[in-house]
Amino acid sequence: MVFPLKKHVDLNRGRLEVSVSNSDIAPDDLFGFAERRNPKRAFLFVSKVLGRHIPVRPSVMQKAYSMLAAKIPADIPGPVLLIGMAETAVGLGAGIHRAYQKLRDDSLYIVSTRHQLDKPIFCTFEEDHSHATSHLIYLPEDSEALYRLKHAKSVVLIDDEASTGNTFINLMGALESSGLNVEQIVTVTLTDWSNGAVRAGLSKPVTSVSLLEGAYSFLENKDAPFPQMPRVNSVSKGLWPIDVQRDWGRFGVINHSDTLMLDIEPIAGEKVLVVGTNEFVFRPFLLAERLEKAGVEVYFSSTTRSPIAIAHSIKSALVFRDNYGMGIPNFLYNVLDKDFDRIIICTETVRDSIDKNLISVLNAEVLCDE
Repeated sequence: MVFPLKKHVDLNRGRLEVSVSNSDIAPDDLFGFAERRNPKRAFLFVSKVLGRHIPVRPSVMQKAYSMLAAKIPADIPGPVLLIGMAETAVGLGAGIHRAYQKLRDDSLYIVSTRHQLDKPIFCTFEEDHSHATSHLIYLPEDSEALYRLKHAKSVVLIDDEASTGNTFINLMGALESSGLNVEQIVTVTLTDWSNGAVRAGLSKPVTSVSLLEGAYSFLENKDAPFPQMPRVNSVSKGLWPIDVQRDWGRFGVINHSDTLMLDIEPIAGEKVLVVGTNEFVFRPFLLAERLEKAGVEVYFSSTTRSPIAIAHSIKSALVFRDNYGMGIPNFLYNVLDKDFDRIIICTETVRDSIDKNLISVLNAEVLCDE
């Protein structure tokens, strides 16, 4: 493949042009385009390997995890703190952390979250362009996890894509203000369009790794009306409690637990979709991965609070109430136009928290992390 490779897409609010300078995966197999229902930013790079907006085989996701983990320097000073960004990259970060653990034994994985849990907060930061701007990072409760956080010498910041680098810069400012004093910073993304912005914006040494590097420009159609974005920018407790004793990443993880068990295993020939919910995605992924290794034709996807227009890479959308009781709409993309024999919705909240209309439309079963 010859680089630079140029691509463009015409959206309602303008033309997005990209130039790919380097890619480990054929760009058309790695990402597509979509239009946000967000006045702050019109466009979205839709990953084809993330398992968030497009159903993906677990083995394809795992390949991306392993490729990115292999790019993180193995000799950076430790302990190493890996942070996955809510909500889109929490599963990506967990998969990278699991793969990176094969290289060293002094790492900790923790996620940012948009859920209030009545627990001590380590820091907060803002994702300025997002549909939901506020992020929380909690203090670990486990003594070893807390030690690795407090004494981290390197930090690995993980997101699905970097466009301006501002979110990483905001996060590092919050971490340092909360007392973290690291020697090395690594940013990890599937696609990096930021043109070295994080290295330019931070005083500490920064290494940036990704599966694709490039640049973008957006020529705005100034006559196009701004979309009305649903109210999804909420950081709250919600009506359905989260069991912090069954934590999967908000309080730091050293070893990931595979906990979701089916009463009835898929039968031969069934095509199965496993659906994670919002930030609860890595344990559902582990279920999907286990099924795939057992020979099942399985795909993985996730619900999200991200409002996206139906066009381009987004072929269909379902809207329903969130399963945390935060009073915000949630979405599931690119599932209605696919044929599945069995759909399993996985949740960290109780079974009754899942919108019954969603269950009915998909003819789905609900699997709780109990």
